[in-house]
Amino acid sequence: MASSRVLAIVMAATLSSVALSACPNLCSGHGTCKDDNRCECDKDYGAGDEVFGDCSAMFCPYEIAWVDDPNQDGHYHSYRECAGKGLCDRDTGECDCFAGYTGKGCARSTCPNDCSGHGTCEYIEEIGHGGIVPGHYDATKGRLGIHKGSKKFEGSASEMWDHHKTMKCVCDKGFFEIDCSKRMCHTGNDILDKRLDTSDVLQTQKQNITLYAAGPTGNGSASVVSEFYGRSFALTFVSTLNESFTTIPLVVEFEGDEFGTEIALSTQIEKALESLPNKVIDDCTANVTLGYDSLQRGHGFGVQYDTIAFMQIEVAFVGEGVEGTQNLLQVEMNECNDGCMPKVDGLNLVSAGFGANVTSFVSEKMTADYNSYECGRRGKCDYDSGLCECFGGYVGEHCSVQSSLV
Repeated sequence: MASSRVLAIVMAATLSSVALSACPNLCSGHGTCKDDNRCECDKDYGAGDEVFGDCSAMFCPYEIAWVDDPNQDGHYHSYRECAGKGLCDRDTGECDCFAGYTGKGCARSTCPNDCSGHGTCEYIEEIGHGGIVPGHYDATKGRLGIHKGSKKFEGSASEMWDHHKTMKCVCDKGFFEIDCSKRMCHTGNDILDKRLDTSDVLQTQKQNITLYAAGPTGNGSASVVSEFYGRSFALTFVSTLNESFTTIPLVVEFEGDEFGTEIALSTQIEKALESLPNKVIDDCTANVTLGYDSLQRGHGFGVQYDTIAFMQIEVAFVGEGVEGTQNLLQVEMNECNDGCMPKVDGLNLVSAGFGANVTSFVSEKMTADYNSYECGRRGKCDYDSGLCECFGGYVGEHCSVQSSLV
């Protein structure tokens, strides 16, 4: 009996010793107990900010820090848990982001007021040059290329530390401000100060659309004017309220000779632009020219001379509703078949990449000397309604009508 008691005591002592030497909390089920009674935690588990302990706490995602201390080389924006803009919930492994930050590891900024329901929240690299007017802008010539999509800077954007982190509101038509919270009011001429320079001849804005035919090789070489005949395209006008309006299809019908074709297409373009909804273009003129430009390729002894066919469209905005600077017209030149609006055959054009002088483009040929102000500078904008509250003695959509002498 005594020997049995001794054996029980020895066994209890042994079990107690084993229990005391086991890993803490058996590694909480998230790690492996090693021979030295130390937990080797599974991925994303530890204790506090250590990868050891009892493996009871979860780590949160690490992202490029918004703000941090520099390293020994003076470099900033290293990886930090929750990007340094949130606190880690160790029970869930999710970041509790501070106001203004969101996403996995608080990696993204939020857009102010969620763009007020009047815009989209875009990454910084998705923001293009040219605002609401699509096109590839050539700063050296002041031209807007006709191919669609605003100019993106993906190369330089990808090198920025906040690439795919910083967000910005892109407002819907008729809205503006950082959070797209304000409605835009109409702009117009100051009725008492209509022109920037009254000593000069009246100038209205003229836009030049130059379209180069691609020809058999696609680079304009050996192209002919007849490539435009029988083809259709459309023009899109973006108002000062960011509203887009696209014309009906414009067909380049051959009228027996180039002159007749130019006159017919000019008339067709004028009527199509003036027929846009809401009389956004109340009056304009169009002048079409078909012809050939000289083209030089190569340098030195390897230089070659060629011609390239073009169609040039000059549009002048002469109506009271389009006084002042207008957004550049956009050319809908791609084929658009059944189920697509507007339905056009499209134009086969040189639009990019074939030399400095043969890129189809849209540019401002003449700047208007009319001024253009919010509410005509004779009222103030109610940003809640988007309506002008005209000062005494003035009425109209943009307060451009004088109702009494002041």
